[in-house]
This record gives sequence, structure tokens and C-alpha cells, in this order.
Amino acid sequence: MNLNKVLLIGRATKDPELKTTTGGTPVVKLGLATNHIYKTKEGEKKETAQFHNCVAFGKTADVIAQWVKKGQEIMVEGRIEYRSWDKKEGGKGYITEIMIETFQFGQKAKGTDGGGRESVRENK
Repeated sequence: MNLNKVLLIGRATKDPELKTTTGGTPVVKLGLATNHIYKTKEGEKKETAQFHNCVAFGKTADVIAQWVKKGQEIMVEGRIEYRSWDKKEGGKGYITEIMIETFQFGQKAKGTDGGGRESVRENK
């Protein structure tokens, strides 16, 4: 059995970037921050942040680009993909991305109006 499944709940680190593939498919890139809160042996409370590169295609990309803003809470579900490429200046470049399959809006960013939650699933 094989499984590649990711579920993250965090906040957008910036407004999503919407582009179109050469074939005309919408694609959006979204930065997502998640926090981990823990206590040290001494009982001191610590918090660390992780930053995730997320990508969505099609209708999902359009909806995220239209409605998600920096600071917006969002739940994404998808899979992890690793890519590598040859850099112009030599060597290899690497990136880990979460390929969004479904998502759900969370709380709006502070200072924005609106509410409610919406869930989107794109069947391929």
C-alpha cells in the first residue's frame, strides 16, 4: 500500500500568485505558514513556524486566487511533490511543494470583512 497525503491548516503568507500554463490551465502558487507550540524541559513555551509551498490547478486555482488574501486561514489537503532542476549558475535546485487537491477557507485575515467557509474539490 502507498499513501502520499498531506493535511495542513495555516495562514497565507502573501496573496496567491495566479498564472496560466502554456496549455491554458490556471495555476496558483500559495505560501502557507503553520505553527508548532511546545514546552521545553524547563517548562518554557516555545513556538516555531514552518513555511510550505502550495500549488493548485484549474478551478481550485481560480477560487484560491480570487478569495484568499495574505493572512487568510486555509485548510489544504493534497500530496507532496519534490522537483529538481539544473540552475543556470550550475548545480541543482530543489523544491518541495504541496499539490492542493481540496481546500476549505478558514478565518479571514484581520481587517477584512466577510466570513463563512467554502470547500472546493476538483475531480480529475
